[in-house]
Amino acid sequence: MAYQPFDLTGKVALITGGNGGIGLGMAEALAAAGAGIALWGTSRAKNEAAQARLEAAGSRVFTLECDVGDEAAVEQAFERTLEAMGRVDGCFANAGVSGRAPSFLEMTQEEWHRVLRVNLDGAFYTFRAAARHMVARGDGGTLVGTASLAAIEGQARGEHYAATKGAMISMIRALAVEFARYKVRANAVLPGWIDTDMTSRWFANETFRDKVLPRVPVRRWGEAADFGGIAVYLMSDASRYHTGDTFVIDGGYSIF
Repeated sequence: MAYQPFDLTGKVALITGGNGGIGLGMAEALAAAGAGIALWGTSRAKNEAAQARLEAAGSRVFTLECDVGDEAAVEQAFERTLEAMGRVDGCFANAGVSGRAPSFLEMTQEEWHRVLRVNLDGAFYTFRAAARHMVARGDGGTLVGTASLAAIEGQARGEHYAATKGAMISMIRALAVEFARYKVRANAVLPGWIDTDMTSRWFANETFRDKVLPRVPVRRWGEAADFGGIAVYLMSDASRYHTGDTFVIDGGYSIF
């Protein structure tokens, strides 16, 4: 019999910030593996475009506008997701915003909390709703957080962003320990320099491109599709004994 642990037929994946970039790359691969897909995003137009793209490939898709930094909105969105999809087997806390401060010395309280509200509070609200559901259902699941290399490398002028991503790793490890008894696994993914809307302002800078790309051993920027494989692995039975880990996906940038 063929080895088939990556078959996700009958399972449902929830991806926050799933209407573009890394989230959509994950969603497309999960859908191709047979999973139903629930996408949360703040842009109705992007949600609709992502839904059309996934449905054209034959996937079952549910999209919802949700600001993950709003606790009540997350609770309501999760309930609506369950009503529409019946269950959530994999929860990917991927929604995030980047920092805008010109310097740590000039960083305002408002800017600090703007980033923490989405990147950290949003992940907390999302994971909590998913964990409650998975524990109550009784047959396990997987929690996956999109962190960043900023969690393990110094990011000047991005201390608030780095703080949220470092906290994501710590939260994931704690979740892995607390919920292992319920067959719920938790892991973090750390992207390197990936070509998305969030990084477009960096990639538009010629000096940045000339200095950074030569430090990527595979000699290209990452793409959203590069995160499909890890998403399928972490949601599938192939990773049933793999929890509390951090997966660096950066083309070798951090070791070169």
